Amino acid sequence: MASIKRVLVGQPIATDKAHHERLPKVTALAVFASDALSSTAYATQEIMLALMLTVGFASRPETLQNLDKILPIGIAIAVLLGIVSISYRQTVYAYPSGGGAYLVAKENLGQNIGLIAAAALLIDYVLTVAVSIAAGVAAITSAFPNLQGAIVPICFACIALVTLLNLRGAKESGTLFAVPTYVFLASILILLLCGFYRYWNGGLASYAPLEAQITGNLINPEIKQVTLFLMLRAFASGCTALTGIEAISDGVPAFRPPESRNAAITLVWMSTILVTLFLGITALAYLSKTQPILVTETVGGASQIAVHHGHVADPSETLISVLARRTFGDGAFAWFYYVIQAGTALILILAANTAYQDFPRLSSILSRDRFMPRQLSNIGDRLVFTNGIIALALFSALLIWAFKGSVTQLLALYAVGVFMSFTLSQTGMVMHWLKLKVPRWQLFATINATGAISTFVVMCIITYTKFLGGAWMVIAAIPLIVLLLRRINTHYRSVSKQLSLDGYRPAQALRHHVFVLAPDIHRGVIPALQYARSISEDAKAIHVSIDPSREARVRERWMQWSRGIPLIVLNSPFRSLLDPIVAHVDKLQKQEPNSLVTIIVPEFVPGGWFPKLLHGQAGLLLTVRLRLRRGVVVVSVPYHIEAYVDLPEAEEVVSSHAAHSH
Repeated sequence: MASIKRVLVGQPIATDKAHHERLPKVTALAVFASDALSSTAYATQEIMLALMLTVGFASRPETLQNLDKILPIGIAIAVLLGIVSISYRQTVYAYPSGGGAYLVAKENLGQNIGLIAAAALLIDYVLTVAVSIAAGVAAITSAFPNLQGAIVPICFACIALVTLLNLRGAKESGTLFAVPTYVFLASILILLLCGFYRYWNGGLASYAPLEAQITGNLINPEIKQVTLFLMLRAFASGCTALTGIEAISDGVPAFRPPESRNAAITLVWMSTILVTLFLGITALAYLSKTQPILVTETVGGASQIAVHHGHVADPSETLISVLARRTFGDGAFAWFYYVIQAGTALILILAANTAYQDFPRLSSILSRDRFMPRQLSNIGDRLVFTNGIIALALFSALLIWAFKGSVTQLLALYAVGVFMSFTLSQTGMVMHWLKLKVPRWQLFATINATGAISTFVVMCIITYTKFLGGAWMVIAAIPLIVLLLRRINTHYRSVSKQLSLDGYRPAQALRHHVFVLAPDIHRGVIPALQYARSISEDAKAIHVSIDPSREARVRERWMQWSRGIPLIVLNSPFRSLLDPIVAHVDKLQKQEPNSLVTIIVPEFVPGGWFPKLLHGQAGLLLTVRLRLRRGVVVVSVPYHIEAYVDLPEAEEVVSSHAAHSH
């Protein structure tokens, strides 16, 4: 297993080499911005899907007029993105130690508010992995429709791959992820340039969607046109373009010095690229009237589009795929369609890397503050928080399984936690400037106040429009997670109080009882007897009598090999090896409540895993039963032997008898 781990994960990295694992800006952009940049692959599409909630959407002439609303909605989201980016740029400089919304909210708004922000972020990071992986697999199945039935297994395989790459270390995973990130950026920019060129030259005609009637659980079956509610719903759906903006502020310590400056520059790069791609895709789809192709079914000779719980079903072909196919699918550069789909699938799958960087780091900070299990603060062989990475993979896989890899259904849960953490972080920054009152603090506070108000309004819109669609689950989960975090903290504080040396007076003249288990007399028992004699002059041995012939043999050999240690024989009428020993310890502790009892368990350990299965595990079972008792110490004394040695045929029976007597 150790060899397999070395092959998969790599050789351990020394602690003093940690500074070599810091990320340059180009690599950091791929690591921390992949989530935000990848959202451009589905943000415009989600706006369209929200606008499709009208009766007979695809069969009515007003359908294309409805989609005209995507451009003003896209511009509003781009403005919001700029506000949030400027606000987080200030957070990067104010909190170079990282931690993002949790630390900002905790230090400026109180511990409880900080825990709410932490719970929202933890949910956000798990959903980031689930949404990114599901969206990446959707890009694959758009290009290869025959894979539609294997979405969940493909998602699991992708999670396993990204998890393994992150276990190899931040620097190595960042280098691996940089190539697909920049391939995606280049391919989408080429798509936009060629798409606009073809549109202006009349080579990209308006797209005629499949005529179909929408059927299913509509929010309001009487909707005939785009209402204010649907506009707000579409805006809320498109705000998924902002997910991942906070990632850089959470991971400032991962940058090369000067950390804050490099993180701030990378944040500006990310925001500029994100706005360009998002508005470009939105504008091209608006001008060319391009839509994603929905999953349809034929009922009574008419095509119908299913709606489940207020959501249009996931498209069978994504918006990016349709745009790429229409732009490159009928000429000499048709092959570039597959380049775009490959780049999109890779960036969406690898966008989960952002969460793999920030979830373990936030978990380690919470663990350091005693709000999460302390194992999450342990740094693994490759200088990454291994336990946090594995926990994130398990939680995200569970979500994928629960929602069957549906991007639209997962996105309904997504943005609430994101904008809640945005709001709390920016509100905390306003209080930060009000307390410090550094030069130009009024300007800084105004910027963060604008960000707080904007994100709060968006959070309310998302909650209102998507509450029944799944947002209620996140809203319900956050207080439950906060209660769990506080429960963990209470336990750790209780442990600390009980282990404190303040006012402690150790017991004097403690009586120590030492017992050696003697199932038989052979070479495996002698070292245990020697160890018992070395720690106590009053050591005793215990033999549980199940077989009278074995008891007689033990008594016969005891005087020669016991080294003067008395033997206690416990009868076991019901043939249990453990119950008589436990009963003897109970009786002794009742007689002397403050005494210490040490049970020494001799065991011979054969080489190899298979021979170990051929011997009983009574010692292990006894250890499990006694280790939870106060005042009882269980010590195992191993005697290592070979699994196989050369045996003359005449000795085989005798030797096997000795082995079975243990």
